[in-house]
Amino acid sequence: MSGPADERDPGLQPERTRLAWRRTTLACTVAAVLAVRSTLRGGLSTESALTCALCCLLWLGFLLVAHHRIRALSTPGRPHTLTAGQATAATLCTMALAVCATTLVF
Repeated sequence: MSGPADERDPGLQPERTRLAWRRTTLACTVAAVLAVRSTLRGGLSTESALTCALCCLLWLGFLLVAHHRIRALSTPGRPHTLTAGQATAATLCTMALAVCATTLVF
């Protein structure tokens, strides 16, 4: 028999966290699309094409981490914690995507 101490009432915290992951994924998608657009409008050079391809790979990497985390937060019960590797991958992908997109714009 489970008592009140065993039950977990997460409230809206998992939903807010899922929405935050989705917003960040949307922001990364916008950055990747703008990088592709900038590359196509500015003339296709080898450097810009490689930077654009790197932006797309970084976006896919972040999308993979975010999707994994959103699915983990959707499971019933207590979701497992974000591992250090996943957190590092998400952070590095986000920062590198911002740098690549900035490089393409300027």
